[in-house]
Amino acid sequence: MSDQRVLRPTPISGFPEWSPEIRSVELAWLDHIRTGFERYGFASIETPSVESLDVLMAKGETSQEVYTLHRLQEDAGEGSDARLGLHFDLTVPFARYVAQHFNELSFPFKRYQMQRVWRGERPQEGRFREFTQCDIDVINVDQVPLHFDAELPRIVHEVLSGLDLPSWTLRVNNRKVLQGFYEGLGIADPITVIRAVDKLHKIGAEGVRDILLEQAGATPEQAAACLELAAVGGADAAEVAAEVKRLGVRSELLEEGLEELGFVLGSLADLPAGSVVADLSIARGLDYYTGTVYEAAFDDDPGYGSICAGGRYEDLAGQFIRRRLPGVGISIGLTRIFAKLVAEGRIAPGRSCPTEVLVAVPSAERRGEALRTGALLRGRGINTEVFHQAAKLGKQIQYASRKGIPYVWFPPFEDGKDHEVKDLGSGEQATADPALWRP
Repeated sequence: MSDQRVLRPTPISGFPEWSPEIRSVELAWLDHIRTGFERYGFASIETPSVESLDVLMAKGETSQEVYTLHRLQEDAGEGSDARLGLHFDLTVPFARYVAQHFNELSFPFKRYQMQRVWRGERPQEGRFREFTQCDIDVINVDQVPLHFDAELPRIVHEVLSGLDLPSWTLRVNNRKVLQGFYEGLGIADPITVIRAVDKLHKIGAEGVRDILLEQAGATPEQAAACLELAAVGGADAAEVAAEVKRLGVRSELLEEGLEELGFVLGSLADLPAGSVVADLSIARGLDYYTGTVYEAAFDDDPGYGSICAGGRYEDLAGQFIRRRLPGVGISIGLTRIFAKLVAEGRIAPGRSCPTEVLVAVPSAERRGEALRTGALLRGRGINTEVFHQAAKLGKQIQYASRKGIPYVWFPPFEDGKDHEVKDLGSGEQATADPALWRP
């Protein structure tokens, strides 16, 4: 017996993987999302899994999340300092892509991107180290029309409504409302306050108040006003604006933010009641957001985490090129949504393989006929598998049944005889012409 050590196969926490039956459903979801994005004219791109650390670290508090990349065996004198990292989202790579290909693109550039991303955080329910995001963004030269801020959530609503999801709500805010309000209060460091408010649903009002007092330098009165603002929300833009104004804080930036928020809500007023609402506690922690921000969650499990998020950014792409390239984007957290439904048994498994027809091999001598039949069926667009060896027909039928293949094709046992096909669902078997038959 070999003394070679046997490795025990164990899953790696935070890196989900699915059975073929579940993966087939995920692929169908990806096709559905892709079709929805393309319906609105978004073009697909794909960027490398890695970016330079300078790019990844350019915006936001992300250093704790980035997986760095280096070879196990470094070249002599090369050193061990990593210069590349796995991307933690798709927005930053997209901004770099636009700057790099600026002269080749037509603006406004509307792209979708459906790729895996990596974040080095503690795995828990709804949080993974590797997961798939489905993003749409619009970047333009100098200025992005505000109507795109309303179009993106409309697309997401249309796409997600086509999937069998539990009820969910998209919440909208505007960073100008927050920053303008905090500046109107006289707070010197509004960005720290925004980051603190973004944690409201995780640590509660008391936890946010402590951060505001201890880290943002806010007075008790300022902290109380910030929490009052975070409690404002609703579907009616005019009522939301009036409630903010009743708090008695004034600034030009605040007024501008309320107008933009009102435009977005008004543009989406035709969607089902309550599906899109203002929520002034939504802040989005990444520093690059500058205007409209979005966040969606399941109504019956808001603590699970956002299933969709995004917002407007002014200079993310412009940092790579001497042009002003603002953008707005929104991302569907496919893995977060899908994993929850799988865990709760809400995903009906699909087929374990895509094969529609198994061509049986009646004998070694007739294998050539079986291969010709398989090629003919495939040429007509029918997913076809030829059994791997001549064996008893019962064994070949059993193989098809276990894999969920709906039809077994029997080539003739001798020249001049008819082909036959068996429907494993109904048990019926009949003659068939491989040049004409359809499943």
